[in-house]
Amino acid sequence: MSSNNPISNFQDVPWKQRFYRSMLGYGIHFSRRSDGTINRFIMNLFDLKAQPSKQPIDGVITSDTVVDATRNLYFRLFLPSFEQNTNMPLIVYFHGGGFAYMSANSIACDDLCRNLCKKTGAVIISVNYRLSPEHKYPSQYDDGFDVLKFIDENANTKNFPSNVNLKQCFIAGDSAGGNFAHHVTVKACEYGLRNVKLIGLIAIQPFFGGEERTESENRLVDAPVLSVKGTDWLWKTFLPEGSDRDHPACNVFGSKSVDDIRRLKFPATMVVVGGVDPLYDWQIRYYEGLKKCGKEAYLIEYPNAFHSFYGAPELKESGLLMEEVKDFIGKLIK
Repeated sequence: MSSNNPISNFQDVPWKQRFYRSMLGYGIHFSRRSDGTINRFIMNLFDLKAQPSKQPIDGVITSDTVVDATRNLYFRLFLPSFEQNTNMPLIVYFHGGGFAYMSANSIACDDLCRNLCKKTGAVIISVNYRLSPEHKYPSQYDDGFDVLKFIDENANTKNFPSNVNLKQCFIAGDSAGGNFAHHVTVKACEYGLRNVKLIGLIAIQPFFGGEERTESENRLVDAPVLSVKGTDWLWKTFLPEGSDRDHPACNVFGSKSVDDIRRLKFPATMVVVGGVDPLYDWQIRYYEGLKKCGKEAYLIEYPNAFHSFYGAPELKESGLLMEEVKDFIGKLIK
């Protein structure tokens, strides 16, 4: 359980990071219209982008591959530029942003995947998916799964480095991306991929919820970065019209859940939680739900971590998380 009075490590974030997060927060606030839509022009003024680079930046080379131009579906490939082995694992990554914000080329998402690539030595594919409210459920899940199928069907083309081992594939994501990671993994287990073998799922502070107000939501209603009012708004923009937060996309193991993962060959899962995250209790329930279904699951907890702490590499917890991910990968590819 998290502490009754956790002390957020947000104050330890360097001022430049805090300034960037504040500006992004202003962009999110001012871009929201009263009718539930988002002014993308305003948001894009705050959501700064990073271009792909064939020249190494911090030890990593990046490139973009288009999957479907009609829906701006593409992925950014992160490849270590340092000495590479011939058997690199693959991480298919879904960025956070509450289903409605950010993209694979947002600076924050680009920096996170670059750091993950450098620290783990894995090849990262960061998926750019459609956003709500313009595109509601299940558009994002469909985009994620279509990229996974694209990888599976184009494994031996020039789009992929020859030394990537597709039999050592991990699905990962943070916040809303952690939610996507679960649902895309379920779809992949049901579908049956030919060349890609999913061996692990990495859910970093995954965005789950429900109609019930949990203890952590009540205690951390105005937590740093993510408020309960904000999560309610995001669910409303993402879920189908007329749905409540007990929809299976939100409340995975709730009374309306339709996916029984007991019957699936679901991969080992690492669930990362922070004690100063209002979503804490829902994330713990997700971990417990996996265990009840007889699945291999590991809980990594940082008591003083706020939601999205991993975006600040200067934090001690961020470094520890990268080591945990590296160890998780190493354990499963032996």
